[in-house]
Amino acid sequence: MVGPVAAVAEREQVAVAGLGRLVWGRGISALGDGLWFTIWALYFTRILGLSPGLVGVGMALGGAAGLAAAVPLGALADRFDARTVLVALTAVRAAAMAGYAFAGQPWVFLVATVLFTGSANGASAVRTALVAALVPGTRDRTAALARQRVAQHIGYALGAGAGSLVLAADQAAGYRLAVVANVVTFAVLVVITATVGAVPPRPGAGRAGIRPVLRDRPYLAVVGLVSVMSLCWAMLSTGLPLWLSTGTRLPLSLNGAVVAISSVGIALLQVRVTRLAGTVARAARTAVWSGVALAVACALLATTGGAAGAAGVAVVTLAALFHLAGELGYVGASWGLSVELMREDARGAYQGATEAATATVQTFAPGFFTLALTSAGAGGWLLAGAVFLACAAPVPALARWAARTR
Repeated sequence: MVGPVAAVAEREQVAVAGLGRLVWGRGISALGDGLWFTIWALYFTRILGLSPGLVGVGMALGGAAGLAAAVPLGALADRFDARTVLVALTAVRAAAMAGYAFAGQPWVFLVATVLFTGSANGASAVRTALVAALVPGTRDRTAALARQRVAQHIGYALGAGAGSLVLAADQAAGYRLAVVANVVTFAVLVVITATVGAVPPRPGAGRAGIRPVLRDRPYLAVVGLVSVMSLCWAMLSTGLPLWLSTGTRLPLSLNGAVVAISSVGIALLQVRVTRLAGTVARAARTAVWSGVALAVACALLATTGGAAGAAGVAVVTLAALFHLAGELGYVGASWGLSVELMREDARGAYQGATEAATATVQTFAPGFFTLALTSAGAGGWLLAGAVFLACAAPVPALARWAARTR
């Protein structure tokens, strides 16, 4: 009895230590991400002298590569050790970022962008698969993912602050130093991830490749529908600033306050909210109330057309709180459903499908809000709210269908 008990205890210690390292790694890499995503547009166009058209083509190619590679890279983690695959993908992203320091030539920029952006979705899928390999049970897995998201948002906020200093200085040396700093954060993440205890794949895992998830129509229906609710991210990054500047007389700085509310709320509440999505049924219910909360936020924003003064600020702030509740619920529900419904012998491929679905929505999300709000005004917010409700309502029935087929 002593041997097996000691072995279980040792595995638990390895898992706890590994999850802790992943949290630290996520926070450090997010520090570099926040820095990079604050400066990249000006770095490419002003410092490297690349045309906006070329930058757009590179981002489109990288996004397409990410969509195509997410499921195969996830399947690769099923066949081999997820930790090793994640280390390799992170090293590729570090090398690609280093390539941006020498990306004055268009072909160098395109290669670096395809590698950097194209591997991002796959890395996210493999990271989730690694968490699932370290700990059993949906509740513990989603809690671990929630802690990583908290660390990610803290890192983003600090990195964005550093990026704002680079923008304020507006010196070529500062931009290049920021690129080097991001390379360093990726290198640190490589080292930290390499110290996570290896979890050998199950015998026979991954041999079927991507076929199981591509044939799993119930799973694809659930994650595909839930992924549409990731429109909530573009709602904040694209829809709200566009609306404040064109549809209201409110200060554009209000968008910064809303972003701050969201960031602080995620840091304080994501772990707690994720606990509500520990089973398929509870995750499905969480998705429903998330959709309702996001729809309410859209309806509130629709009432602010032409608004000004304290009353308008109060309504936008209230909408921000509903948006926060909806985003927290969407993320928790997405984790709960995708982790609970996936096949244990194909974790990476299943998480790759989830990442690909979300990335597809994110590709069109900014355009959706831009078109809806510029063509329909306040009616665009009502359309967005209807989309959130339409996606959330069928989730419980689809989740029950998927659960019956596991």
